[in-house]
Amino acid sequence: METGTAGRRLVRAAASVVLLLALVVGLLWTFQRSLIYLPDDGPVGTADAVLPGARDATLTTVDGLDLAAWYLPSRAPDAPTVLVANGNGGHRGLRAPLARALHAEGLGVLLFDYRGYGGNPGSPSEAGLALDVRAARDFLVEDAGVPPDRLLYFGESLGAAVVTELATEHPPAGLVLRSPFVDLPSVGRVHYPFLPVGLLLRERHPVAERLATVHVPTTVVYGSRDTIVPPEQSRAVAAAAAELHRLVEVPGADHNDPVLLDGPQVVGAVVELARLTA
Repeated sequence: METGTAGRRLVRAAASVVLLLALVVGLLWTFQRSLIYLPDDGPVGTADAVLPGARDATLTTVDGLDLAAWYLPSRAPDAPTVLVANGNGGHRGLRAPLARALHAEGLGVLLFDYRGYGGNPGSPSEAGLALDVRAARDFLVEDAGVPPDRLLYFGESLGAAVVTELATEHPPAGLVLRSPFVDLPSVGRVHYPFLPVGLLLRERHPVAERLATVHVPTTVVYGSRDTIVPPEQSRAVAAAAAELHRLVEVPGADHNDPVLLDGPQVVGAVVELARLTA
């Protein structure tokens, strides 16, 4: 009798665990984009209030969205311009220090927000971000008159995936990837080791796979104590690059430390690549 009771309890406990896991998996499948994309959708302000010399710009995507951006032209007409693709959090205003630092080195800069970020319409997705970054490049080439061979792409974390995908179709003069991951499932497995992340994720962002096909000078910058994107993943991305120019480690830096936003190693990596491709 006791053995039978214990057995039933074990079956009920196992069923409860399975039900709980099914519920967790279902929620992750349904709401995964809200875990990946963390937009600050509040008002950002005007360009001239944050970036002296910059102007507000509107980027129009092929699916009809108008996205807000700030364009800070270079002082010299033939100087390179940097297209900055943000990570998965915040808005373009948080990248203003990077824009100021790059502009002080003579470069032009475009800061923009993805759909759903910074007060923009729409909801972010892998396919949507690909359209957004194309609208950013189109603005620089068609409206601002920047020659394609004077464009550099800078991608921060998730933004590294965004500009790498863009580079497979529209190669820049150079590519700087800050804290890139191999692909989204690889990062997910680090943070959710108990879940079948590879099966659950609809968003893939395969950075290393795509970078292997991009034949432009590429610099990878990462922090040695990154707790969001493990350093070994950024090193693996560098190893996959078709034309690695430099791998830059920032000692002791975690993913969101200011030194990885506009620190000397980050700014120096972009400036060096700009001079190399000039």
